[in-house]
Amino acid sequence: MPNMKNAEKRVLVNAKKEENNNKYEASMKNSIKKVEKAVASKNKEEAKDALKSAIKNIDKAVKNGVTSKNTCARNKSRLTKKVNEME
Repeated sequence: MPNMKNAEKRVLVNAKKEENNNKYEASMKNSIKKVEKAVASKNKEEAKDALKSAIKNIDKAVKNGVTSKNTCARNKSRLTKKVNEME
């Protein structure tokens, strides 16, 4: 346990930030999985809708500092490419 007042505050702040980061990262990963599942089932309309929400969630994660810009760009590029390659 922290002994100083500022250390106690840091513990609380870090817990709150960790909770927010986990929320953004989980929503990002879940939306990526939805797109991949729609691509695997060959449902183009569902894949397009899922891609739109996935890009939104990925951008939110970057804006809040959960992932880097390059990771964001790579994920969006790969997902878009998968959706566009569908028949």
